[in-house]
Amino acid sequence: MAATAINKRVWMDASKGAILPIASLMLIALMVVPMPAIMLDIGFIANIVISLAVLMVALNAAKPLDFSAFPTVLLFTTLLRLSLNVASTRVVLVHGHEGAGAAGHVIESFGSFLIGGNYAVGIFVFAIIMIINLVVITKGAGRVSEVSARFTLDAMPGKQMAIDADLNAGLLTPDDAKKRRQEVATEADFYGSMDGASKFVKGDAVAGVLILAVNIVGGLILGVLSHSMAIGDAAKTYVQLAIGDALVAQIPALLLSIAAASIVTRVSSPLDLGGQISSQFGSAKAWTPVAAILTILGVLPGMPHVVILPAAAACAYIAWKLRGADALRKAEAELAAKAPPPAPANPSAIGWNEVSDDAPLGLEIGYGLVSLVDERKGAPLMARITGIRRQLSKELGFVIPLVRVRDNMNLAPNAYRITVAGVVVGEDECHPSDLLALDSGDLAATVEGRKAKDPTFGLDAVWISPDKRGEAVIAGYTVVDASTVLATHLNQLILNSASDLFGMDEAQKLLDALKETSPQLVTGLTPTPLSLSAIAALCRALLSEGVPLKDFRRIAEAMADAAREESDPVQIVEQVRRRIGALIVQTLVPVRMPLPVVTLDAGLESLLTQAVRSGPNANHPIEPALASRIVQAVSEAAAPLVGEARRFAIVTSPIARRALGRLLRPHLSDAPVLSFLEIPDGKPVEVVAVVGGKPAQVTQQHREAEMVR
Repeated sequence: MAATAINKRVWMDASKGAILPIASLMLIALMVVPMPAIMLDIGFIANIVISLAVLMVALNAAKPLDFSAFPTVLLFTTLLRLSLNVASTRVVLVHGHEGAGAAGHVIESFGSFLIGGNYAVGIFVFAIIMIINLVVITKGAGRVSEVSARFTLDAMPGKQMAIDADLNAGLLTPDDAKKRRQEVATEADFYGSMDGASKFVKGDAVAGVLILAVNIVGGLILGVLSHSMAIGDAAKTYVQLAIGDALVAQIPALLLSIAAASIVTRVSSPLDLGGQISSQFGSAKAWTPVAAILTILGVLPGMPHVVILPAAAACAYIAWKLRGADALRKAEAELAAKAPPPAPANPSAIGWNEVSDDAPLGLEIGYGLVSLVDERKGAPLMARITGIRRQLSKELGFVIPLVRVRDNMNLAPNAYRITVAGVVVGEDECHPSDLLALDSGDLAATVEGRKAKDPTFGLDAVWISPDKRGEAVIAGYTVVDASTVLATHLNQLILNSASDLFGMDEAQKLLDALKETSPQLVTGLTPTPLSLSAIAALCRALLSEGVPLKDFRRIAEAMADAAREESDPVQIVEQVRRRIGALIVQTLVPVRMPLPVVTLDAGLESLLTQAVRSGPNANHPIEPALASRIVQAVSEAAAPLVGEARRFAIVTSPIARRALGRLLRPHLSDAPVLSFLEIPDGKPVEVVAVVGGKPAQVTQQHREAEMVR
């Protein structure tokens, strides 16, 4: 029995899978194989049945995705109608001289009963139907489909990020998130397909006009020349057949146009279309004025009282019934209001990194890069962005805000643009179907490809096809995919712009978290001696110089101590840096490794000190010519270290540190400028270059003498 049931199920599945191929072959057969009149009658009735069924399904759908197969159904119904038009045209032109029943009873009935046998009336009726279908319904539905497809595509990245945010906040389970992502992808596919499927309806309407003209002209020519009919008899016979054929095809087309318009104009609701309309018109406030106005019109002299007054009575009855229903709903609402209120939501369920409409980080992509954020293709870029935010949040000590990803049709297809607080901080191009081979500087051979520059580090590179990956690796290239290129660029720009992402809200979050473990420290820090805005400004100043906030307790202690000694924000920052020097140094090298440093010789140090003292409040106190020579000399001295990818620091006097740091930051952003007082006493250093002097190697025993020099 079980084997029989399984075999039956397999046979049924195979039969379902064969329906569409068989139906497609039958449509082709209708176009090329002559059909008897009885088969045309069956085809026309089947066309009407299918059109009515499609309209009923569309009207009963609660949301557009409930009829997601509609674009494909619309294609096949259009093909069926055109196939029947071809078959009926053949029969009309070949056997039309035999009489009105030569093309089947369906065409005869539409040509005689619906238009009363008057072909002139039939032409006008057909023209009106075509105007309604083509100009009103089809054009409107096509425009709605186009706009819906555009808006749905624009909103797709935002919806996916909202799902990720709900998942991270614990509001969704992984299965629910997966289901919602699938709904978002299906919705985008549906509206995109409907945008194209609406052209089927428009083309079908145009084809109906052309087929009518062909049938009339061809019938007149054949009737007069081939069958020796009088022009009047030929016109009466063939025009009546052509009009009947056109009407029997266009009425199902009109039904499908209405179905398409009702689908694309739907708003998602748990109710079907009838339920939505009845619920929104089910108010006594809407029907009472209607009844009153109709009553006034009905009693005016000269008005058709027999028609208007019964309509007014019907509207008044509807308003009376609805008023009773409104009173019942009001009573139920009062009872529900007296019920005990539900327990308040748990505030801890809301995460700090929840999606916001004003996300300060933005990534705009051309349409060629949409595949990198497409959930159906794994969304490789979205996963990397989430990893970058999590890692940088740990490194910098505050939560990196959400990155809003959206498409920008003004960009080139493969271009992208990164914005921080609305300001463009980086842009470049990448090719999602290719790989970027980075020149490591020691290549055994070269690989052909599109030459480019690595957007993050400026290295020479080439875009290659995936099949050349092995060849590039053997040649010595570092090969990465497009999502890695874009994610690395984003990571570097976030690091460089960390101070722009930190504000008073982030400062308050840090203080709130610190208050749980060190309440007295927070009480002694704010609002006296430092306000919240002052703390946020100090944190931004530290972040702008590459100092992370992950050990905020120690930074807060340094702020409190420095604020009691200084009132100038610049000097407070310098004092804080000295107190957390160990935190700064440990971000550069491990604890047991000497710190590589580049220092200035005594003469250059003296010039810098004099320049700063002569303009203590100036943002750039160093004279331009001297500044240019310093930048060139330090860049040349640091070039070997940069080439070896070694971390190092530039060390100078406390007086000149801030000015030298502002001068060198645009040129050596990865090399911090420290003062002598920021290096812990127990930290060994290695002087790898002296600007204006000779390179030297020092140990801990020589450190004190080196610092004095």
